Amino acid sequence: QVQLVESGGGLVQAGGSLRLSCAVSGSIFSIRGMGWYRQAPGKQRELVASIDAGGNPNYADSVKGRFTISRDNAKNTVYLQMNSLKPEDTAVYFCNAFGTDSDYKWRSYWGQGTQVTVSS
Repeated sequence: QVQLVESGGGLVQAGGSLRLSCAVSGSIFSIRGMGWYRQAPGKQRELVASIDAGGNPNYADSVKGRFTISRDNAKNTVYLQMNSLKPEDTAVYFCNAFGTDSDYKWRSYWGQGTQVTVSS
């Protein structure tokens, strides 16, 4: 059983900041990529930011310069620091981890999502 537990979402005014955390636990090994996706009402889920095992980040154009993704491999935790938030950042944010299961098969795992609401 693999669990991804997200925290840090909430309500913030435009221009404010939030920090999301996602702790991964259970039978997952050799975690390669970790990332954050978001889904706004009526829209498809989209990649916000990802980070590989070497710490190399990748960002959606819409969040470059405002969001920072980081990870602590020792704690199997990924973070998303979100600054200069805009109303269009409002969405449910999902954590994702890509790693091997107990049968050494690569699988993608998802968290339950955390709501981020930015008021104008």
